[in-house]
Amino acid sequence: MQIGRVQLLEFRNYPTLSWHPAPHLNVLAGPNAQGKTNLLEALGFLVTGRSFRTARSAEIPRWGTESTMLTGELFQIETRRTVRRSLTRLEDGTWQVSGDPAPDWARVIAFGWQDLEIVNGAPAARRNFIDGFAARLHPNHVPTLLRFRQVLARRNRLLQQYPHDTGRLAPWTEQFAAVGMELLGRRRKAVAALQTEIARVYGSLAGTAAKVEVRYVTALGEAAEPEALVAALERRHREEARRGQTLVGPHRDDLAIEIDGVDARAYGSRGQQRLIALALRLAEILPVTEAAGTAPVLLLDDALSELDPIVRAHVMREIQAAEQVFLTTSDVTTANGAAVFHVNGGSVAPA
Repeated sequence: MQIGRVQLLEFRNYPTLSWHPAPHLNVLAGPNAQGKTNLLEALGFLVTGRSFRTARSAEIPRWGTESTMLTGELFQIETRRTVRRSLTRLEDGTWQVSGDPAPDWARVIAFGWQDLEIVNGAPAARRNFIDGFAARLHPNHVPTLLRFRQVLARRNRLLQQYPHDTGRLAPWTEQFAAVGMELLGRRRKAVAALQTEIARVYGSLAGTAAKVEVRYVTALGEAAEPEALVAALERRHREEARRGQTLVGPHRDDLAIEIDGVDARAYGSRGQQRLIALALRLAEILPVTEAAGTAPVLLLDDALSELDPIVRAHVMREIQAAEQVFLTTSDVTTANGAAVFHVNGGSVAPA
């Protein structure tokens, strides 16, 4: 997959922009706070209809405007699709996203500074990472996740309002177990796909034979049936009633990330953690390509910072094998063979 002509109107610091990126490696160079990350965000928004940086839609339109619009062309082999998206402020102050849905084969993988939280942040950051990856593999994962959150919220309310009424709680426990195990099953498959790729990708980036392992961690062990989750909830019912919340399930699971058997979160250096976070994103490429039938577009924000020159060279070699890449950097000397664009004050021009 590739992104062709892009047009922005009132997006972040871009009053207007018409840009034709190159079909393979695009390097967006320039000082900080000039719009490099904003442009990556626009590309991701065009394809997915949401920002990889923020959940607050009000932050996206240029300051003082009431709407923003994006238009772009998406390519897959001989298929071309024009996609338009808009974000409009409604009378009640909320913002509404509208426009054309992207084709089923359109995928993007974005890397940014916030991805360090996958390695050194709270478990919720790792669960969000797994769910985002699983959604790129299975389009029905997001509806399942939303349903799971709705059932979880309802079950928690019942635990708070009627902590000892097991009859009232039972139907929601059954729904929670059924949807929860469906969600857990897809997460396990996603982590297994990552594990297959992460060893090769991290070794290629780091230039070492270090063994990297990712492992899904759940209180349910290897269980795959809803009955196992129901039984686990029943064992914890007294404590759940006292605390008013569901204590077992996918919302409590985590992802273990280890280098040579050592917890990367606790013992990895910042450079190692950043490289693992990048490797995890790059490890998504092959599974997503196989699932979508076409390679995803890579949006890499400042992916080379805090890496030594040798590792930077390894990263450049790895990403140049991808289909289409957008890389922000302040060091254009690392961009041999790429189309380099200078970003300054909301304008984009060939360097």
